[in-house]
Amino acid sequence: MIIPLTSLRPGEVGIVVNLQGGPNFRSKLYAMGLAPGATVRVVNVYNPGPVVVEVGGARLALGRGIASRVLVRKL
Repeated sequence: MIIPLTSLRPGEVGIVVNLQGGPNFRSKLYAMGLAPGATVRVVNVYNPGPVVVEVGGARLALGRGIASRVLVRKL
């Protein structure tokens, strides 16, 4: 099942499947380690506010708009 990153709850893990955006959007997320095939774990979700994720040993705070355009396969 492929869902937006914002649908995962804290502690849940997913595999990045697709990034919905233009080349600048994708290159920015690739530089942060969010690329198709990467494993991402949701650390915390602030309502309203960012989604904190862990990918490649680093923690990232993503705005909801960006996180909603990262599609993952829930594990």
